[in-house]
Amino acid sequence: MGILNVTPDSFSDGGMFVQLDAAVARGVELAQDGADLIDVGGESTRPGAVRVPVDEEQRRVVPVIRALSQSGVATSIDTMNAATARAAVEAGASIVNDVSGGLADPAMAATVADLDVDFVAMHWRAHSTQMDRLDRYEDVVAEVAAELDARVAALVAAGVPEGRIVLDPGLGFAKVTDSNWPLLARMDEWARGRRVLVGASRKRFLGAAIARRGVDAADPAAREHATTAVTTLAAAAGVWAVRVHDARAAVDAVRVVSAWHAAGFGRG
Repeated sequence: MGILNVTPDSFSDGGMFVQLDAAVARGVELAQDGADLIDVGGESTRPGAVRVPVDEEQRRVVPVIRALSQSGVATSIDTMNAATARAAVEAGASIVNDVSGGLADPAMAATVADLDVDFVAMHWRAHSTQMDRLDRYEDVVAEVAAELDARVAALVAAGVPEGRIVLDPGLGFAKVTDSNWPLLARMDEWARGRRVLVGASRKRFLGAAIARRGVDAADPAAREHATTAVTTLAAAAGVWAVRVHDARAAVDAVRVVSAWHAAGFGRG
């Protein structure tokens, strides 16, 4: 899943693709680099980001999704708003990726059920202006598992088929640094056999892990190799998808893992 932020304030690429032509060209480039889906988002969810009006979000994302879809590029919509989800799917998006897991908009679950598309439900505790203060866990894996189970139950109750639901542990959301690693290392405990999306790309917890003399760990671009390492481990663990800025590096990592696994088949 290639990241396409059509926002002025995203943490890594804010402002780079706000113009329609630039956004479409970037989406096509990500697809050519091997991304199976282009995840289009019109509202930053970086730490401290403020909400944008729904009509502005739709003004940013719908033309991009429509143009990419007409070019044969598969897209998903990164949104917390049910109205935007509907407009994006009508424009050609095939998946709704909601960082709030349906909590931010009470209409989201019923909307996704009506649209009959896959839904990525991320673990989420609060909006970006408040989430860091909620990085409080006794057992992060058990608590995230329970909260994701609750989201799945609510979505199913609203009519979303369980097979349509993909889980995302919400790396970096109410998880500043150390809380992220157990969720990656112990995915089976919270995924419970469901499809998993991992979105670690260039996030600050990776910067904390690689911080050393000569490395500007605060620079998102400096975290790209660490992102590829996570992609490799996630692919080895059998996740459904990774959400990344650099699709070419991710595709290379996935292909290496596939070749490694294939070489081991049939061995005692």
